[in-house]
Amino acid sequence: MTVNVEKMTAEIDLMESAVYIVKDGRLTKVTAKQHGQDLIIWKNGQVLDIDRSERVRIEGQDVI
Repeated sequence: MTVNVEKMTAEIDLMESAVYIVKDGRLTKVTAKQHGQDLIIWKNGQVLDIDRSERVRIEGQDVI
């Protein structure tokens, strides 16, 4: 990802799996996880938080 602050533009790699959030002129990249889900919390039309949870598959582990 390349950011040009003067022009307020960004160049991203379309071959990479990710979600990009723009808030107040700043770019945040949310990267992919192996398993789980991301929940985006909105307030007044802007992203407030991202709630990340992880899923663990049971495969006979003694401890998780």
